[in-house]
Amino acid sequence: MKKAGQFNKVEKELLHPRNQHRLPYNFNELIKFTPELAAHVFFNEFGNQSIDFANAESVKLLNKALLKQFYKIEYWDIPANYLCPPIPGRADYIHYLADLLAENNEGIVPRGKTIKGLDIGVGANCIYPILGNSEYGWSFAGSDICRDAIKSARNIVAINPSLTKFIDCRLQQSSGNVFKGVVKAGEQFDFSICNPPFHSSGKQASAGSLKKNRNLGNLASGGPILNFGGKSAELWCEGGELVFVRKMIEESVDFADNFLWFTTLISKKEHLKPLYSNLHYFKASDVRTISMSQGQKVSRILAWTFKSKAQQTEWVKKRNWQELD
Repeated sequence: MKKAGQFNKVEKELLHPRNQHRLPYNFNELIKFTPELAAHVFFNEFGNQSIDFANAESVKLLNKALLKQFYKIEYWDIPANYLCPPIPGRADYIHYLADLLAENNEGIVPRGKTIKGLDIGVGANCIYPILGNSEYGWSFAGSDICRDAIKSARNIVAINPSLTKFIDCRLQQSSGNVFKGVVKAGEQFDFSICNPPFHSSGKQASAGSLKKNRNLGNLASGGPILNFGGKSAELWCEGGELVFVRKMIEESVDFADNFLWFTTLISKKEHLKPLYSNLHYFKASDVRTISMSQGQKVSRILAWTFKSKAQQTEWVKKRNWQELD
């Protein structure tokens, strides 16, 4: 029987095999990287160390420690009330995306700065570019409609020398555009990545966050509502996820020559059928749905390309994937 405080080594088998977070958090080790995390750690009813995942500051400090220990990111911070992402789930997206790219590269994950992605909605946290660069050496452009979010993301990149040559954060001037105004003429990306606004209104976003807090056991009055934070553009847009991704699909047609793969997270399974119809209408040549699971939460990546198999092979050849480290 495990003694109180003993590190639990049971693997989280639902996470991607290359995900560095398959083991439960080792808080004793994490505190070495971020000492201020210690004040937020306690023993739960099962005798395991934990934090209050309904507390935004606790989650932010956990992220700081994880990024230092596993990804060698010395500085990471976000302004108050901005989205603080769960790193294991974000890492899963990166690893499954790497598997998708490997299918175009004789089963070998392409690595190095020549592999370039666009993170649509990079946010103040800049997490996908950080993980993609740390794990595989990829380069990124990150776009966002929020000036403060871009300022924060640029600050993270500027302070970490390991990131400065690999990540370019760009302001999207129009909330009605996805790729337009961000992708430069003739610019080529091997993939796009996106965690779209989930809710269709601020009221719905608040209700969803309240439900999450209930699930985390945070029912006390005065407790934080947005435990993982999130500004309006990060959490909701008119029409919600379905309308946002439909717009992305429609606009992707005009940028078919600039991208090999377009991808996005899809939270609601019922959105897949109408999105498949959109992709069929716009003549996508290959459509994939990649399932992911983090505990009780199930999500999926929707990926599409307008390139035939022959065109995909030619793309890889021209960009010298097989010559990369």
